Amino acid sequence: MTSDAFELARQAADALREQSGVDAYDLAVVLGSGWREGAGALGPPTSDVATTSLPGFIAPTVPGHSGRILSINVAGRHVALVTGRVHLYEGNDVAAVVHPVRTVVAAGARCVVLTNAAGGIEPTIAPGTVVLIRDHINLTGTSPLEGPAPPVGFGARFVDLTDLYSVRARAVVRDVEPSLSEGVYAGLRGPHYETPAEITMLSTVGATLVGMSTVLEAIAVRHLGAEVVGLSLVSNYAAGVTTAPLDHEEVLATGQSSAAGLGALLASILPAL
Repeated sequence: MTSDAFELARQAADALREQSGVDAYDLAVVLGSGWREGAGALGPPTSDVATTSLPGFIAPTVPGHSGRILSINVAGRHVALVTGRVHLYEGNDVAAVVHPVRTVVAAGARCVVLTNAAGGIEPTIAPGTVVLIRDHINLTGTSPLEGPAPPVGFGARFVDLTDLYSVRARAVVRDVEPSLSEGVYAGLRGPHYETPAEITMLSTVGATLVGMSTVLEAIAVRHLGAEVVGLSLVSNYAAGVTTAPLDHEEVLATGQSSAAGLGALLASILPAL
């Protein structure tokens, strides 16, 4: 990555505009494990851009993550669907992890919906349930704002995260889908799953969901002044909640079985944001 990650995101946004034919996006959705299949309910894309054709993007290595940015029109709004999230545990630095969200915000998106598959810490929330993220606990040991200060024209690195997961946007989502409960997402580096003792610790400090993404992207989006919405598909119970072993194939299987509902949820939420 260039030493000026913000300039690289601007370059990638310009290339995305040129290849997609979309002058400016209104919204963006990062599609986590299981959500890609459901996004088909939003209709056919107007463009399909390989992320590796854009400056600064790295090809993902995780099954279920293919690097594309799909453009789609939802109720008259231009939406960028980002598939192919990359993670710290793949050996990437934090700038690479947040580069996709910086790019879509630079391309105009004023609200970014971050979706993921998460382990459920709360026993009453069954796998297959979608939870609206109210707040997060960043346990990755890093931040997208580490290093040189952001260039002139961007906010200070000491960004206020009090309203990280937008109160306004969450209220809009709950108005559309009042059945959604809210939770706190704990983001760890991975790639191993957590131990039962670690899950007990996370529960003690208030987490109800656990995963290996989202938190760094959310900080980067908020720093750029856009709103953040977080949606977690509970793909499995976290370690120790039940006696069942944990397996990435279970994560993918839950996403596939939930695809229709996830697509319908996005289709109902996006026009309202």
